Amino acid sequence: MSRIFSFLALTLFCCSVVVAEPPKAPAESPELKPIFNGKDLTGWDGDPRLWSVKDGVIHGETTKENVAKGNTFIIWKDGTTKDFELRLSFRCNAANNSGIQYRSKHITEGVGNKWVVRGYQHEIRNELKLPNIAGFIYDEGGKRGRLTGIGEKVVWNADGTKTVTSTGVDQAAFEKLFKLDDWNDVVIIAKGNNVQHFLNGVQIVDFTDDDPKLALLDGILALQLHAGAPMWVEYKNIRFRELK
Repeated sequence: MSRIFSFLALTLFCCSVVVAEPPKAPAESPELKPIFNGKDLTGWDGDPRLWSVKDGVIHGETTKENVAKGNTFIIWKDGTTKDFELRLSFRCNAANNSGIQYRSKHITEGVGNKWVVRGYQHEIRNELKLPNIAGFIYDEGGKRGRLTGIGEKVVWNADGTKTVTSTGVDQAAFEKLFKLDDWNDVVIIAKGNNVQHFLNGVQIVDFTDDDPKLALLDGILALQLHAGAPMWVEYKNIRFRELK
């Protein structure tokens, strides 16, 4: 009987380790400062046909009449994203996807519009089923495609291989976490070659880029409108601070 009890106790302990709660977002720092004034696009630069301010939020929209000539972005002009903390809220429709670019580069030659950005992207979507959901890291305009999935702790090794473990967010957890057709809160924290994404207060991605040639350590911040099917996306409460 004691052996059976010991086995059951060990089994329960192992299971408790596997289903450990994912990390929570840190408390908001008073050092965070608004970088969108809620009135106009002062400090931001994007295609004026597609970006505007409506009801206090940044509103991006493409239509059949006003199309995006390739992926296009509205770029924050008053700083860069080296080591930083960014907090904002987003909502969008499900017709297409958007993204939050950081540590990125403004591309001005050989592109279809004046607002092309390449670099790390926090995916923005209004969907529930993995893997095509909000929050993963995409190498926009780069060679590596999806750098992480949701619920993953990824180390991208110098030889191009990946080491992947779980943060504890799976399909069921994401469905409880994400607010479909509503506002969702994002936190992005980047220090050195490590980046963490939090959705509605829960960590969904932990990424360490150990590729000495491809890792991005600084660059611009921008918000995306995707080419293709007409779509809209909105962002509000955009706050930022540098991490010293």
